[in-house]
Amino acid sequence: MQQVAINGYGTIGKRVADAVRQQPDMEVLGVAKTRPNFEAETAIDKGFPLYAAVEERTELFAEAGLEIAGPVEDLVAEADVVVDATPSGIGAQNKALYEEYDTPALYQGGEDADLVDVSFNARSNFEDAVDADHVRVVSCNTTGLSRVIAPLREEYGVEKVRATLVRRGGDPGQSDRGPINDILPNPVTIPSHHGPDVETIFPDLDIDTLGMKVPATLMHMHSLNVTLEEDVDAADVRNLFADESRLFLIPERMDIDGSGKLKEYALDAGRPRGDLWENCLWAESISTEGRDFYCFQGIHQESDVVPENVDAIRAVTGAADAEESIATTDEALGIGLR
Repeated sequence: MQQVAINGYGTIGKRVADAVRQQPDMEVLGVAKTRPNFEAETAIDKGFPLYAAVEERTELFAEAGLEIAGPVEDLVAEADVVVDATPSGIGAQNKALYEEYDTPALYQGGEDADLVDVSFNARSNFEDAVDADHVRVVSCNTTGLSRVIAPLREEYGVEKVRATLVRRGGDPGQSDRGPINDILPNPVTIPSHHGPDVETIFPDLDIDTLGMKVPATLMHMHSLNVTLEEDVDAADVRNLFADESRLFLIPERMDIDGSGKLKEYALDAGRPRGDLWENCLWAESISTEGRDFYCFQGIHQESDVVPENVDAIRAVTGAADAEESIATTDEALGIGLR
């Protein structure tokens, strides 16, 4: 059983902790928080040993009536691998800690690619992360783009990717984010950072991306146009995507016309927190004109990287190959909406 430490128990960390607990070959050794709050209390209620991420704040947990298992250094020292799910930039500061205890570490997409040995997407480049010491699980948007690009490259070849990303202004719990009533080019420069980030997975890919932020919290929306290396029929692409467990083709019969209904569907289907680990592609949007492929897809920014973190754990520890790991993760979490 791989002993997994989770440093950072917020939006991503708490989801990764729950996902690791469900795996047949992993255990959550403990989770670390910088301060006491409702997430720290929930971690204890779930039976996760709680560690203090900042030594100077240790007494705050005692004042809040929360028992901690020790400092984060103790957690990292005992772990087989640590998932750093701290805010952007903090992972880079934590790297020295992981190196001190010779513990392989996974970072999230908000960290710079040059911090790590390899950027990771399970479907696209699992093998590159095998036995690596420092691995970056790419962002929710890069994950979503990579999952679509990988099968298209393998089946048809890709000449050019163009993507417009309409991004949520903040997660539901991020009351300090925005815009509140605006539509922002973000960034206003073209291309956005998302294209270069995808190129950390596919170094030879020709991709341009544009980004916008809107006053929404539920999901991101991608409009994709991919020029392939051969003519293709839309029905063939649908069949190709139907075999990908982390691509959910939303049937027209479901009458799901947007992110709101998608989240409602996830809740009705019993998904924890209403999470959608899969890319959600509107099947009727999948269309082709000669070599050009088009679609719309919804990306749940809080959860699509969760199974990727689980697979990255197996990659860095050499516990399984890509096919075995993805299948194990998917079965344990119940991935594969149909």
